Amino acid sequence: MNGEFVLVVGSAVLEISGKTIDLLRPGMRQYGHIHTAVSGVARNIAENLARLDIDTVLLSAIANDDIGQHLITHSTLAGIDCRHVLRVSGARTATSMLLYQTEDNCTRVDDLSIADALDSDYLLEHEPLFASAALAVIDATLSEEALDTLFELAARYQVRVCADPTSPLMASRLRRFINNLYLIAPNASETAALCSLDEPATERESAIGTAQKLVNMGSNIAVVTLGEHGLAYADSSGGGYIRAIHTEVVDTSGAGDAFSGAVIFGLLNDVPIDEAMRLGVTAASLTLESEDTVLQSLSQELLYDELSA
Repeated sequence: MNGEFVLVVGSAVLEISGKTIDLLRPGMRQYGHIHTAVSGVARNIAENLARLDIDTVLLSAIANDDIGQHLITHSTLAGIDCRHVLRVSGARTATSMLLYQTEDNCTRVDDLSIADALDSDYLLEHEPLFASAALAVIDATLSEEALDTLFELAARYQVRVCADPTSPLMASRLRRFINNLYLIAPNASETAALCSLDEPATERESAIGTAQKLVNMGSNIAVVTLGEHGLAYADSSGGGYIRAIHTEVVDTSGAGDAFSGAVIFGLLNDVPIDEAMRLGVTAASLTLESEDTVLQSLSQELLYDELSA
C-alpha cells in the first residue's frame, strides 16, 4: 500500500432497527425485536478495513452527546483512528430508524442533518491527511461544496477516490465526479441516478452494461451490486459477473459496506479484480449472517478461509 493509511470521509450513524413478529397494523402496539448498531456507510467501510488490518482514518461528525461518544468508543476499539472526527455542539448525532415487516419491506427514517458540518473548511483543515493517504473512500452524504473540495484535495495529492453512492436520492451528487473516481459501487436502484437511466440495472446483462457505461464515463472500476442476484463489474479490460453466495440472512444492514471494504482491501493489496470482487462477495455474505452492521469477527484469515471453502 503506497501511503500511510486509507482516509474515509462521510457518515457515522446510530442505527435503530425494529422487526415486528406479526403483520404490521398501523395505530396498534406491535411486538417484535429492536436492535441498535453502530453504523453509517463511511464508518462501516472504515471498520471493515480496520478489521482487515488496514490503517484507517475517519473524517466524520458527531454531536457532543452520549450517542456520539458511543460511536467513537466502538469505532476506536475496532481499530479506526477517530482523532479527527468533528464534535459539534448543539447538534444531534446522525441516527437512522428502520422498521421491517419483512426483509424486503422496510420503512426508513434518517436524521443526517449533522452531515452539513462536514464542509469545505473542515476538509481544508485536514489537508495534511490527504497528502499522506494511500486512498480516500467517501459516501454521498457529503454536500456538493464538500465534494468539490474533497476532489480538489485528492487531485492535488494524487489520491485515488472510491465512492459509495449511499442511496438513490444521494447518488446523483456523484454524477459529475465519476471521471475522478477510482472505484464506484452502486446498487441497482442507484444506477438510474448515476447514469440517467429510465430503469435501474436489475439483470445480469443490463448490470454489466451499466458497469461498462460507468467506466466509459471515467471511473477506473465500476461495480453494480444486485443483492441475491450477484454483481457485475467492469474496468478498462472488460466486464464480468459473479453470483451471490447462498446465505441464511439475519440482517441486510451493512452488507454492501462489507463488500466495499473487502474489495478495497483486495485492490490495496494488488489482487486481480475478479479476486477482489470475490473477497467482497464473501465479506457481504458473512455480514448478512450477523445482526451487526459490521461482522465483529471479520479478519483476513476468516475472509480467505471462507473464500477458499
